Amino acid sequence: MTTTALARQSWWPWARRVVVWGFFGLVAWLLVNQARAIDWDEVLQAIRALPATTLLAAGALAASSFALYSTYDLLGRHLTRHKLGAGSVMGVTFISYAFNLNFGSLVGGVAFRYRLYSRLGLGNETITRVLGFSMLTNWLGYLVVAGAAFFFWPMTLPPEWKIGSGGLRILGAVLLAVSAGYLALCAFSAGRIWRVRGHTHTFKTPGLAMALLQLAMSCLNWSLMGGVIWLLLQGQVGYPHVLAVLLVAAVAGVVTHVPAGLGVLEAVFVALLSYQVPGATLLGALLAYRGLYYLLPLVVALVGYLVTEVRAKRLRTGDL
Repeated sequence: MTTTALARQSWWPWARRVVVWGFFGLVAWLLVNQARAIDWDEVLQAIRALPATTLLAAGALAASSFALYSTYDLLGRHLTRHKLGAGSVMGVTFISYAFNLNFGSLVGGVAFRYRLYSRLGLGNETITRVLGFSMLTNWLGYLVVAGAAFFFWPMTLPPEWKIGSGGLRILGAVLLAVSAGYLALCAFSAGRIWRVRGHTHTFKTPGLAMALLQLAMSCLNWSLMGGVIWLLLQGQVGYPHVLAVLLVAAVAGVVTHVPAGLGVLEAVFVALLSYQVPGATLLGALLAYRGLYYLLPLVVALVGYLVTEVRAKRLRTGDL
């Protein structure tokens, strides 16, 4: 190993920690700074003032988003040709997604998938391929939706930020170019096997039809998520703007590694929208969103997890 490589190995982990903790500190400062100025009684009143029809419509969009996300692993099932039924696959994906949102990707997205799929009879290599393809599907849609939102409808930033839309348009163009590159790869290199140096896992490039299906499913899912918050804000901010802020908050949550993005989602929305929407109204809508999209599905997922464990135990003992 060269001296340059050794030097990079020594400083890179520290630099990464500084960036992550610096960002986390900024989020914490935003939260404390905003929390001091918030009348929490007004926030509770804003939640109570949400019309029942709005809550029902937002709940329907949230349920549609979860149902759609639950089909992601079916793409991996098609790719790996494993024999689990569609219902079992969707159940595992739903449970993993709910725990992922509330406890982080390592606990939900990874650990729960390995736990449940292995107990249902899948091997680690198959689980890895299914998990990897679902993650690819999710973030491919993110690239396209974020790219379109930033390029075609760049969000209006707070006046004191003094940042124009030019930078956002450039970022949007880059994201769209990356997603277009993936589609081109699938179109011209379908079936190619990629091996990661030093690892036994491989990735087989899907065909263009599969890539387009990934794109459609994930784009629709991210759009549904933005629609939930937009409904809860009752149209006070344009849908493309709400969606763009949600996409920024999603990346912020990943960078900070905070379970459920707790506080991160709220901090980003408050920082970017508080000059357009009263703070109490904004936080009331976000707390309602957490209840509908995080907590309620977690309750359902917990029951589903217990049922899946019992079913897996019966499968192993031959009772079914």
